[in-house]
Amino acid sequence: MEINQIVVHLEHGIGRYKGLTTIQNNGVEGEYFIIEYAKKTKLYVPISSLNLITKYQNKTKKDITLNKLGNENWSKNKKKIIKEIYDDAALLLDIYANRATQLGFSFFLNKKEFNFFCSKCPFKVTIDQKKAIDDVIHDMKKKYPMDRLICGDVGFGKTEVAMRACFLAVNNKKQVIILVPTTLLVQQHYDNFIDRFSYLDVKIKKLSRFCTKKEVYKVISGIKSGNINIVIATHQILFKDLEWSDLGLLIIDEEHRFGVSQKEKIKSLFLNIDILTLTATPIPRTLNMAIHGMRDLSIIATPPEKKIPVKTFVKKYDLKLIRKTILKEIKRGGQVYYLYNKVKSINRFSKMLSKLIPESKIKVAHGKMNKTELETIMNDFRKHLFNVLICTTIIETGIDIPRANTMLVHQSNQFGLSQLHQLRGRIGRTDKKSYIWLLVEHYESINYDAKKRLESISLHQKLGSGFILSKKDLEIRGIGKILGKDQSGHIESIGPILYEKIFKKAVSSLKKGEKFSLKTIFQLHTEIELCIPALLPTKYIFNINNRIKFYRKIAIANNIEKIKILKNKIIKKFGKMPIFAKNLLNISKIRIYATKLGIKKIYFNEKGGIIEFNDINSINFKNLLQKINSKPSKWKIVNSKKIKFLKKIENGNQRISWIKNFINLLKKKK
Repeated sequence: MEINQIVVHLEHGIGRYKGLTTIQNNGVEGEYFIIEYAKKTKLYVPISSLNLITKYQNKTKKDITLNKLGNENWSKNKKKIIKEIYDDAALLLDIYANRATQLGFSFFLNKKEFNFFCSKCPFKVTIDQKKAIDDVIHDMKKKYPMDRLICGDVGFGKTEVAMRACFLAVNNKKQVIILVPTTLLVQQHYDNFIDRFSYLDVKIKKLSRFCTKKEVYKVISGIKSGNINIVIATHQILFKDLEWSDLGLLIIDEEHRFGVSQKEKIKSLFLNIDILTLTATPIPRTLNMAIHGMRDLSIIATPPEKKIPVKTFVKKYDLKLIRKTILKEIKRGGQVYYLYNKVKSINRFSKMLSKLIPESKIKVAHGKMNKTELETIMNDFRKHLFNVLICTTIIETGIDIPRANTMLVHQSNQFGLSQLHQLRGRIGRTDKKSYIWLLVEHYESINYDAKKRLESISLHQKLGSGFILSKKDLEIRGIGKILGKDQSGHIESIGPILYEKIFKKAVSSLKKGEKFSLKTIFQLHTEIELCIPALLPTKYIFNINNRIKFYRKIAIANNIEKIKILKNKIIKKFGKMPIFAKNLLNISKIRIYATKLGIKKIYFNEKGGIIEFNDINSINFKNLLQKINSKPSKWKIVNSKKIKFLKKIENGNQRISWIKNFINLLKKKK
């Protein structure tokens, strides 16, 4: 952890980490975590309470508002947000539970006909592909509607999974709708599906803004009559007044490109049909839901044979570099994408690039062009009639140009992580070496999140990185407000990590029917003070980040086995354990036992101490009374949840041993 890292303390709010310090309290040495709040006020948190602290995520974010120590705003805001998160989780689970109770269509698998269709596949399916296909077929055969997410990198064969699902649907006389984000992808999918289903009597049609009114009317009529089996369309079909003859399967390609309102429309329209989602980088909301069991997930991580990873570079915008990179690709007979996502100035930029590289043939493509012009340009590029295409993100999904093996992305810091990964997937479609150059004008001045995105995309270049990048995106942005309009939600106020932690626990509690409380979320364990040194000495573990890492793991450990594992790891890495470190682990064991018994606080010095309970009913009260009655002068019942005792023990080990035995006495017999 770095100095000035933004952190969140559950009880005090957002502050800045300022390091560790050793403090002597009544002659006992302890290590404390320093957090600075508004007006430079500091909070010293004992290392035993690190379970109450989470990273905010953004390391040295300067525009974050720090909370004021002792101010009620944090507490009020926290309670409000926790309630909203819980309500969101409950509503989301209700939506999925409602869908799960809907009776769908149980598809019949004709193995002979299915296997013949599979034999038409032009390539050998990978192990992961086969597993995904088996998962989908298994789901479709069930009587409840499928809701499965297929996550696999670009070119890893997700479309083949979709085609086999489509075959099963049309083989059962059901209609299929395939939703895609762009008109170009509509055309590409249409061509591929026409080719693959050519031997069958299957009517496949497309719908996009490029269709004439007459074409749209014919498709809508064919959908209603049942004459059309498969429709490949952009999201605009959602807003048509459609009547399906017998719709059985919805396939959503690249869900992250659809807006929240569009996805809510999808949910309302297709409640009891099978839904299959294909994506290379699922958006954090979708990924989070899949990870936590609300949606079924299949991952295709095995790359096809001979596929080579795309080499990724983050570089400063430089005309000499641009000229050199483009010429290198042209000289080896290849083609280049230059991603320039500003329609207003794209033609001006094209003229500048033509002057810079007169050896090249350059054309422009963007989404505001008319149908004929755009189709002509893309077909010409596919035929290699020119070698540099300056374009917007219209080519982000699905476009397959085998000779295009170099891409330059203008102002790459302005793109999301999933977008960058999708763009990278447009090249490297063959066994030739391919390169993507992520250009940034002023790297030093871009924000922290943009730097993290560029760092992640350049670090994860291996084939099959899509799922890893999705999880990185989840870390950078947080899961967002699950049902809200903004992917990032209102998590600024408590930080994405804390938000996600609360959401996970809310979902888990709701599923198990458990009571949802801060205590269960943050392992609010017994507060223990035995007035003996309990820390990892700097001479034993010199590196401060290593100490924090182990302090945190010890603080959140919730069973004795985890403490034993941590002890072995520490000894293996740093050698024989000094007495202060042994004290720390022994106190942690006491804390685990005491927390399970419902003990709120234990204070024990060389003369005696105090024990406070959360709930007296959770302990063996009979044994406690016998202990008190055996030496009544040494014990005092302060109230129904608090007792005092006199016990002179100066030796730290003996004090630990006595309190262990006492806690063991309080356990109820099974």
